[in-house]
Amino acid sequence: MWNDRQNVPLVDSFCTQSPIIPVVAIESSSQAVALAQALLDGGINIIEITLRTEAALDSMQLIAQSLPDMTIAAGTVLNPHQYQQSIDAGAQLVISPGITTDLLIKGENNAVPLLPGVSSASEVMTILDHGYARCKFFPAQAAGSFAMLNALKGPFEQVKFCPTGGITQENAKQFLALSNVMCVGGSWLSPKALINQNDWQQISQIAKDSLEICQQ
Repeated sequence: MWNDRQNVPLVDSFCTQSPIIPVVAIESSSQAVALAQALLDGGINIIEITLRTEAALDSMQLIAQSLPDMTIAAGTVLNPHQYQQSIDAGAQLVISPGITTDLLIKGENNAVPLLPGVSSASEVMTILDHGYARCKFFPAQAAGSFAMLNALKGPFEQVKFCPTGGITQENAKQFLALSNVMCVGGSWLSPKALINQNDWQQISQIAKDSLEICQQ
């Protein structure tokens, strides 16, 4: 019998707040709160801050302190040490691009749940063995896109995915139409050029337009 060691209801509560999770790499923590506020103003109240920049952890902390209405996910988490750093910085959800045994164990029954990354049936079987049933499908386009997600529905009815990697405003709705997709992750909502220009109004507009397209 499968036992939930991921806290699936909590993960679902995060991943169904918005059909789109913006995936952002923040170069300067001084822009973090303004970026998160722009997304909130656009109707999106969850943000994935990737640990690809030195400003990531400070950015999480600043957003957590300033914008309690924004759910913070830490992305590109590669090991248990980064997992703990993300928790300490205020992350409420941890997202990894792939899986390791150490990461899955760290996430088991953790108050801050893990959304592990998978790209194959074997990896889905591995996370199920550890008590997980919600995961990131990455890299979505390169790993088989819609056809792969459709194929995974048959043997893994209880598993739901957040596809990330190659998701755009143009194809997001097609992914969301799949019954085993709970949300999508994408970087198109916060273009680097707009962040560099501090053009928060335009980022808010992209969020609004993207939500409108996905909810039609």
